[in-house]
Amino acid sequence: MDWPDRFQALDNWLAQHQALWREKPFTRLRCDWEVDYPELAQWLRQHSLADAEAAHTGLVLESAPEPLPELLATARQLSAVPDWSQPLTQSYPEVLERHIPGRKWQQIQAFATATHKQWLQPGQHVLDWCAGKGHLGRLLAWQRDLPLTCLEHDPVLVDAGNQLSRNLQLSAQHHCQDVLQPAAWRYLQPHHSVVALHACGDLHTTLLQQVVTRGCRQLALSPCCYNRTQAEYYQPLSDLARQSRLQLSREDLALPLQATVTAGQRDRRLRDQSMAWRLGFDLWQREVRGMDDYLPTPSRPQSALQQSFADFCQDLARHHQLDLPPPADWPALEQAGWKRLTEVRNLELLRAVFRRPLEIWLLLDRLLWLQQSGYRVQLGQFCAESLSPRNLLLVAER
Repeated sequence: MDWPDRFQALDNWLAQHQALWREKPFTRLRCDWEVDYPELAQWLRQHSLADAEAAHTGLVLESAPEPLPELLATARQLSAVPDWSQPLTQSYPEVLERHIPGRKWQQIQAFATATHKQWLQPGQHVLDWCAGKGHLGRLLAWQRDLPLTCLEHDPVLVDAGNQLSRNLQLSAQHHCQDVLQPAAWRYLQPHHSVVALHACGDLHTTLLQQVVTRGCRQLALSPCCYNRTQAEYYQPLSDLARQSRLQLSREDLALPLQATVTAGQRDRRLRDQSMAWRLGFDLWQREVRGMDDYLPTPSRPQSALQQSFADFCQDLARHHQLDLPPPADWPALEQAGWKRLTEVRNLELLRAVFRRPLEIWLLLDRLLWLQQSGYRVQLGQFCAESLSPRNLLLVAER
């Protein structure tokens, strides 16, 4: 596959339509693009919250007015990658999957299966980066009877991982290390096969840089949380990405993470309640202050939803050091917040079309940089999106 051409096509398309995906309906009562596409805006605003939830899950939007169907078709074309997922039929010793939630264990199996099939050469030593208890590295090491090194910053997880590896009689070392610090990087060796499942932001970009610097033999990486970075704006890796017109903020980098296909019903209900209440507060503060501006408000803990809507709003007002007179009707304001949430969730469907293309753009920046650094690199999907929305896998060999 010609990855540079794909990257260039994605880059041009994302830059051309950035006015559509940069705007956040959560913070705007009206989006600028609604002026250009009034029929689409009206169509989206008339749908229910349940309609929005179903559409976000499957992105089945072909019946929408243009330009949504055309954008969706292009997004799918530009986001297509090989599907490496396979039925998980192999059985393993009970100790390998002990204390691992079912969904996580399936992700680990799928990652390991895809990795083994894509690497051309057998490994010599597995290194699990941001390992937790080392479940992924332990499975890979057990399958090929290889030594294992795990790097993890939480000492409790390190101790637990050590015990699990001893139970399997593996040749394993679990080290308590902050992988963002140079002291951890000395563990990476040229003969290592390095793996990382859902390593966030700076954790996986540091890994990429150190794998290249240390000349590690193989890498299998599934990134996550691209927005968890110290840099205010995205720092491109590859030459092509450095030439891009796109300048991505941390908010932009959060867009690929907004799929919720694996969230349970209770989590979705609490998410919706939190958003509706925050939007109710937003309507209140705009009206009282006479200013059509969104006030950035941090997410509240789930315990905050156990209080009344009025108390929730007054807590947010205190957070912003505002003395706002109470509304005439708290229940009516809460209802307006839920109505606003319904509109927001439907309007966000336009941004959702760009979630996967932006993630592929980010993955291709990493792929192209590894190619520049002398690696043979492949990109594919290691499991179904219903198992994990973060289902993309980079596999590289020196």
